[in-house]
Amino acid sequence: MSEMIGRLLRSATSGFVVGCRVSQLEAPSFGALVRVPLGGKAQVYGLIYDIHVDDDGLVRQLVTAEGVDEAIIADNRVNRNVPLEMSVLAVGYAEAGRISHLLPPRPPLSLDMIYLCDAAEIRQFTAAGRFGYFRHILRAANLPVGELLAAHLQQARAAHLAARDTAWMVRATQELITLLRDDYPALMAVLGALGDVETNPR
Repeated sequence: MSEMIGRLLRSATSGFVVGCRVSQLEAPSFGALVRVPLGGKAQVYGLIYDIHVDDDGLVRQLVTAEGVDEAIIADNRVNRNVPLEMSVLAVGYAEAGRISHLLPPRPPLSLDMIYLCDAAEIRQFTAAGRFGYFRHILRAANLPVGELLAAHLQQARAAHLAARDTAWMVRATQELITLLRDDYPALMAVLGALGDVETNPR
């Protein structure tokens, strides 16, 4: 069952920002596939491409203090009001049970709940169509594209291997080579990151 990891802070068609508590940080990770229900059976899917922790006045005081008690640090991490922020790149949507790797027709709304996709949902999204969602990742400006692809493919590969699908990763790699055949530097960066996936499987 997928896990609720936070609520929407702000959104656009191409992506959104999620807020969550520090205690929820263990669930989401860089490259993870998440979904936002839009009402009915509609869903927006996205990949987490950045997680950052904002500071506040108390943190600024604590980092310069000497001998801060571990209980105070733990209390600040669990009970602090400033949320962690996760930036998400939109990579597709589902409507009436049909998954599309196009941008969603409308963005989710503030305070909508965000869920971390489980292995079955990862398999369902990544097996739909012909890897059309790769286009959104490769076209994203100012993102660590190679690292994002590697992190996503590592998680997706594990989900498919759990269902004994050993061919998915081969198809995904072949599609990336096709998409990047005219951009040699980007291809080398992506293949280098994919090499790390092969040598460090989850």
